[in-house]
Amino acid sequence: MDYVAAHYSAPRMVLSAGGAVDHTQLVSLAEKGFAALPTGTFTAEELVKQDPAKFTGSMVDISDPDMPLVHLALAFQGVSWTDPDAVPLMVMQSMLGSWDSSMTAGQHMGSRIAQLMASNSLCNSYTAFNTNYKDTGLFGIYAVGSPETAEDMGWTMINNMTKMVYSVDENELLRARNQLKAQILFSQDGSAGIAEDIGRQLLTYGRRIPKEEMFARIDAVTPEVVKRVADRVIYNKDLAICAMGNTTEVPDYQ
Repeated sequence: MDYVAAHYSAPRMVLSAGGAVDHTQLVSLAEKGFAALPTGTFTAEELVKQDPAKFTGSMVDISDPDMPLVHLALAFQGVSWTDPDAVPLMVMQSMLGSWDSSMTAGQHMGSRIAQLMASNSLCNSYTAFNTNYKDTGLFGIYAVGSPETAEDMGWTMINNMTKMVYSVDENELLRARNQLKAQILFSQDGSAGIAEDIGRQLLTYGRRIPKEEMFARIDAVTPEVVKRVADRVIYNKDLAICAMGNTTEVPDYQ
C-alpha cells in the first residue's frame, strides 16, 4: 500500500485516449474516476534526483543443472528517454534484431548476429533490448540456448555488440532504420495503440513527438553516429551478466 501511495499518484499519471473522443466527456469521466487519487509527495523527477540510479558491472548466476536450457542476458548501461543518443540506440537494437529457431529465414536474416546464431545453431532464440528509464537505461541481448553452446552463444553476443564500435555496414543500418520506422507505424495501428503512444510520450518526453520528427531523427543515424554511441555505451564499459538454468558452460565474468 505504501508503494502504491508513493508511486500511483496524480502528478505521475497521464490519461490519454484515441479515436472518436469527446474531450468534455473524457474530462468529466476523469474527474469522477480519479478525483480521489493521491497527489503524492514526489514527482518522478524529484525521486530521480533524490536517489539516482547507479549501474554496477556484475554477474548473477542462478544455476539449476536440472533445467534443459540456459538463459543468458548481457547488458551495458544505456541512456534515458530524453538523452540525445536514445534514438541511435533504438536503431542499434534494430540492427542486432532478434531470431527464433521457428523462423524459416534462419541464416538468411538481415541481422548479422541472427545469421551467426542460426547457421551455427548457437541458440534457440535471442532478442536485443534497449530499455529506457527516467535517468538511465539498459542496452543488451537476451538469449536462450542449450548448455553445450552457452560459451559460444555468449561470445557471439558480446562480439557483435562490440563490433559496432569499429564497423557499421550501411545496408544493414538502412534495413534497421526502415524496420524501426515500420515498428513505430505498426504500434499505432488502432485507437488503443495511439492512446498508449500518447500516454507514453507525455510521460517520457512531456509532449507527443510527430512521426515526421521521429523519422527524421532515425534517418540522422549514420554509421559514424552508431560508432560514436557504441564507443560511449559499449567500448571498455562495465557489463552486467545474468545467467539462469544449466549455467555450467557460461563464461566467468572475468
